Amino acid sequence: MTTMRSVHTGAQNEIDVVAVERPTPGPKDALVRIRACGICGTDTFFLHLGGTPLGADGSMRALPLGHEPAGEIVEIGAEVGGLKVGDRVVVNPQGVPSGIIGCGGAHGAMSEYLLVEEAEIGRNLAVFPGHVPFDVAALNEPMAVARHCVNRSEAGPADKVVVFGAGPIGLGATIWLKLRGVEHVVVADVLPERLETALAVGADAVINSAEENVTERLTELHGPAANALGQARAGTDIYIDAAGAPAVFQATVDSAKWGAKMVMVAVQKKSDAIDLGGMLRSELTLIASQGYPTEIFEVTAELAEHHERFARLISHRVPFDEVERAFGLAMTPGAAEKVVVTFGS
Repeated sequence: MTTMRSVHTGAQNEIDVVAVERPTPGPKDALVRIRACGICGTDTFFLHLGGTPLGADGSMRALPLGHEPAGEIVEIGAEVGGLKVGDRVVVNPQGVPSGIIGCGGAHGAMSEYLLVEEAEIGRNLAVFPGHVPFDVAALNEPMAVARHCVNRSEAGPADKVVVFGAGPIGLGATIWLKLRGVEHVVVADVLPERLETALAVGADAVINSAEENVTERLTELHGPAANALGQARAGTDIYIDAAGAPAVFQATVDSAKWGAKMVMVAVQKKSDAIDLGGMLRSELTLIASQGYPTEIFEVTAELAEHHERFARLISHRVPFDEVERAFGLAMTPGAAEKVVVTFGS
């Protein structure tokens, strides 16, 4: 039996690097050698739990982690068309029959090799060009999440937009908004280094919401407007919540003009601190954004074209031999923005 290393959930807040059998592709499958895999909040969610719930008794099942991979094909089944050994690929983790890769399915991409069942270009695999580093290609999945958020916003060139949260999704949304030709994009966060990155990737302005009044700054940047009652508000058209903090939702309610839109892409925590009634005063439209129904490979070509810009989102590149350190960084608040684990040379 040929084995490989794979990262699974362990005890609460711990990973296990386990030796498992290296998959053998069937006639319709492809085997991908992983060259880079990102860590995201979903991974740390499973680690905080110590696995995934097994049943009503509350027991937990360990699961293989990793759903943001990039790699190269090393074996393909006889019935797979359009792919060849050596192709550099990104993967749709939701596109295989054995369950979502790294999110409860049979396979996880934080492994030396990944089996892609029923491999098909455009459904669960896309080829990217050789000049794009694997670590940047591994951003394909989270950038599809950010792209769906922007698509849901329906932002146009004349719109004025604010993005709350300068993490990978918020910064990804900022890049997509600017590539879409949106006139003015502001990014708000509480960490100065994140705001510096926002400006570096193309934000027109930033707001440190720990030190500045959001409504006043947005009014300065986007001009004055009013809500349905004629109360003074900012001229911002679209608010994107990529932070998930109750204060962000409330800042939007407090700032929104008549007819503004808010897109929620961050995971929301329950809170009694949000004045939902305040939405009435602006007829604020609330739009939820979940996943990437069509965007997973919609982003690939543009990610490749602008790979140097997207590379700025990666704060830490950690070799697989130090994967425990990589997850430690990802699980420590404020220690890292985007951690990508790299495999081999």
